[in-house]
Amino acid sequence: MDDAVYKYLSDVLDSIIEIEEETDIRGRRFEVYCSDRVYRKFIERNIAIIGEAMNQILRLSPNIQISAGRKIVDTRNLVVHSYDSIDNEIIWAIIIRHLPLLKQEVTTLLDKE
Repeated sequence: MDDAVYKYLSDVLDSIIEIEEETDIRGRRFEVYCSDRVYRKFIERNIAIIGEAMNQILRLSPNIQISAGRKIVDTRNLVVHSYDSIDNEIIWAIIIRHLPLLKQEVTTLLDKE
């Protein structure tokens, strides 16, 4: 694996872990997410980092085994460019449903090195 791809995968994993830790501290409750603007911005920033890192990964290694790579980049674009129309339910679904699988995929790729 290219050193740059490894670095970007590590960035993805770091952002996922930050989201998990903060979400666990706050009790993994959607109501808390919706009511705390700073918390939402923290999550959105980490999702943007994940998406930008994934964009770079796909550029360097288009056949990498990440199941939703393109959707991750699309989500980053939404967060960055359409910040005023972000749906809290969609972001929360990403946290609860999609980040665990992404974490597993990224960890598997990093462990191969």
